[in-house]
Amino acid sequence: MSTGTQDFDEEFDLVIVGSGGGGMTAALAAAEEGLSVLVVEKAKKFGGSTGISGGGVWIPNNPTLRRRGHDDSRQSIRRYLDLLTEGRVPGERLDAFIDNGPATMEMLDKSKWMKFDWTKGYADYHPELEGGRPLGRSIEPKPFNTRKLREDEQFQRPNSMKGPLGLWVTSKDYHDLAMVKRTWQGRKASLVAAWRVFSNFFARRHMATGGRALVARMRMALKDAGIPLRLQTAMTDVITEDGRVTGIVTQVRSKTGDGEVRRIRARKGVLLASGGFDHNPKMREQHLPEGGRANHSLGARENTGDGILLGQQLGAAIDLMDDAWWMPSVEHPMGATIPLVSERAIPGHVIVSGDGKRFTNEASPYVNFVHDQLEGKHLPAWFVMDSRARARYPFAQILPGAPIPKAFYEKGIAYKAETLTDLAAAIGVPPETLNETVTRFNGFVKDGVDLDFRRGESAYDRYYGDPTLQNPNLDRVDKAPYYAFQIVVGDLGTKGGLVTDEHARVLREDGSVIEGLYATGNATASVMGNEYAGPGATIGPSMVFGYVAARHAAAN
Repeated sequence: MSTGTQDFDEEFDLVIVGSGGGGMTAALAAAEEGLSVLVVEKAKKFGGSTGISGGGVWIPNNPTLRRRGHDDSRQSIRRYLDLLTEGRVPGERLDAFIDNGPATMEMLDKSKWMKFDWTKGYADYHPELEGGRPLGRSIEPKPFNTRKLREDEQFQRPNSMKGPLGLWVTSKDYHDLAMVKRTWQGRKASLVAAWRVFSNFFARRHMATGGRALVARMRMALKDAGIPLRLQTAMTDVITEDGRVTGIVTQVRSKTGDGEVRRIRARKGVLLASGGFDHNPKMREQHLPEGGRANHSLGARENTGDGILLGQQLGAAIDLMDDAWWMPSVEHPMGATIPLVSERAIPGHVIVSGDGKRFTNEASPYVNFVHDQLEGKHLPAWFVMDSRARARYPFAQILPGAPIPKAFYEKGIAYKAETLTDLAAAIGVPPETLNETVTRFNGFVKDGVDLDFRRGESAYDRYYGDPTLQNPNLDRVDKAPYYAFQIVVGDLGTKGGLVTDEHARVLREDGSVIEGLYATGNATASVMGNEYAGPGATIGPSMVFGYVAARHAAAN
């Protein structure tokens, strides 16, 4: 920790650490309030974890939803979040999120670049709860031609929403394309995809979707507002004067070595939007539960808990450090983590633990799935499917019916056998138990009701299911050969961090405010508690509390 006794190299009203959705939203809100703003980013590319995400934004009552006639009562939103968070989050923070969400999106809506679509039908993650919405509250950015970024295009992160030959796919597109072997809508989507590849080639467009489109649009808005964004600029210290945070120390860092050190005054405050501790081995080992400590994180690799650690040095309280935005995943033979979202909703499979038994609803929201997995110590877990399912549906970025690459087998990630008994022996689970589990599951298919775990009852389960079946998530597992994939515990980022109040101010253990210090996103203890409201419930709150922090700094 540094004191403010030395001269500063430069001054701004608000200094923001991190260029993800929360940081860039805060910068735009501060500029609208007339503040001078600086955004520093230690990575060589902007966008943080937002840039490599699906780009969904969960903010109820936003302008995009209202234009589609999807109005919400404030009471229903609060009821849903109350039931979801189960008293784990102060009511003032829930109110701040609910009440400032629409204003956040209205502010962004003023920019010609910030355009969104409703992902209609992508349900809230718990639509069966009072206040939950089966049609969903999630929006996603409209596809964006990143050539408009000009010189900044080279500083964009790639993400998984980009397909081969320039194919671009939105969340809604993927929902349809996943059923290319099953529905006319899927076949139509495949023709649209082919046209996109053809037209992009001749139009010379570089189309982006998801999080990549979101941060590209935000970067254009920052440019219009004249907000500087400095890449490869790491925050190395926080400057305080009489207990108040008044600035930060930064250092330029690159492959060629460390560069210039600068002391930057922040007259109105410093906002930490620096992400979680996804890739900090020591913090993962210290805080995360057994089974979740191995690093299979999909968060930006620069997320090493910098903001959390500096906040703790100032006496900040931390919470929810033992939780993450968990994601059941498959490890690619080359080392990448492949998230399993739609795959767990397809019919014709079961997921079992080492004892050969199912342990939860396979199609449940990913955080809940892993919570059940960790709580029951179901490690390892195995995704078991038959050849019918393999032929019909995509899995782990492998197209329907396409052969599984040999490297998956060679690395012990995938197994194949002509009988369930042989498959069980290959993966080390009791053959008799696996056969019993599959036989019982197949018995549920006739009536379309999973008597053990209710798979397919929730609108969320059904979104990625097969609409041609009685229960979109259930089909027999009985067509040889059979396949098994080992599931690892991945995450989209960690969920715990600095404790903040309804103004996004960082708090000490005794509840007092660390003046001049704000935080948002995965650098903070999530406003979602241990739960997940719907698609984009990481990015949405990060944006809202970035907006809240900027407005509070401007007013004080």
